[in-house]
Amino acid sequence: MNQKKEHLEWIELAEQDLNSGIYLMNMVPKPLEIICYHCQQSAEKYLKAFLVKNEEQIVRTHDLTVLHLKCKTIDSDIDKIKKECANLTNFSVNIRYPFHIELKENDAKMAIENSKKIKRLIEYKLKTCHS
Repeated sequence: MNQKKEHLEWIELAEQDLNSGIYLMNMVPKPLEIICYHCQQSAEKYLKAFLVKNEEQIVRTHDLTVLHLKCKTIDSDIDKIKKECANLTNFSVNIRYPFHIELKENDAKMAIENSKKIKRLIEYKLKTCHS
């Protein structure tokens, strides 16, 4: 793939995850674990899109705090989403297995809002990026 456009593929996948999480909020009962997982995945892909656009190596991790720190070395404004990254990290792969944390509907709503905030900042930064 053309390296100049690779970040767009990450954005497309991130958008699909976020839209899936939002859509699943309409189910009864709500699949809270899946919603939170999609929100974490969306945030992860947005952060990776930012790294790719800035010609940085992608770290093979689901830990959003690790990705956040790497992105922050490129642009200190990324610190504005530190809390959201920390919140969503708990919803990565481990939530997809038995014995996970108990989630409430409010957790899923917060995960969606956290993911949306990450999306807004990263999309803004990608528009202003000169790579």
